[in-house]
Amino acid sequence: MILNLDPHFKPLGTQNTISFQSFVFSGGEPHIKITGDFDTTQPVYITHRLNSFNDLGLFCLAIDALRRMEVKTINAFIPYFPAARQDRVMIPGEPLSVKVYADIINALQLNSIQVFDPHSEVTSALLKHCKVIPNYYFIEEVIKRIGNEVLLISPDGGALKKIYKVSEYLGGVEVVECSKSRDVKTGKLSGFKVYSDDLEGKDCLIVDDICDGGGTFIGLAQELKNKNAGRLYLAVSHGIFNKGFESLQVFERIFTTNSFKDIENEKVEVIQLEVK
Repeated sequence: MILNLDPHFKPLGTQNTISFQSFVFSGGEPHIKITGDFDTTQPVYITHRLNSFNDLGLFCLAIDALRRMEVKTINAFIPYFPAARQDRVMIPGEPLSVKVYADIINALQLNSIQVFDPHSEVTSALLKHCKVIPNYYFIEEVIKRIGNEVLLISPDGGALKKIYKVSEYLGGVEVVECSKSRDVKTGKLSGFKVYSDDLEGKDCLIVDDICDGGGTFIGLAQELKNKNAGRLYLAVSHGIFNKGFESLQVFERIFTTNSFKDIENEKVEVIQLEVK
């Protein structure tokens, strides 16, 4: 049985779905009422895109409702794990945000929870019964759609471990390492470097887990062009794009998934997530 809390996100399909009603009280509290009859002895798989604390609240309430209906086995798929980027305390006075979310979800005692390409291994270390879906299949599909050989571009040191795993999965696609500097107090980016003398006009695919404002990719694109890059492509597992796409026109195509939200833009190709 499947409970898709976001009606526009159905990664497990539409068969055997559980019907429900949800709304937000005038005081701001989310609420849910599961209305469909189903066999409560069967495992339930619950999916949601957590873009706010209210989304998390609805997720928690849905699980409580299922427990009160005597559902024993509950599995979950949360593709974009919230606060996964806040996986360390940079400045005194900040929270370890990813642990706060993980502690809340751990208290729900899920049988399993799947997440897609989390920012770091901290998420899976904190989250009980966590199963990580890597970005291998996503990047494999991206390269098929590009239709030609490309270099894999690692935007910074944090992405290196994952991108070499992707390269290995794809049979040894060449990786070009890059780096940048970030002011932890202001968030300002600078000092973009590409560790290659000449890219020889080869097409380049930047691979990362998240695009928020896009500053990393805009700065890196200029350095790649300075090193004689060919066409530039961008593939991000989770597309937030809070500043839109105007500043990302340097990219031939942008690829992402529907893990965070639905996107319609002529420059963007969205690969639908499916859980099998």
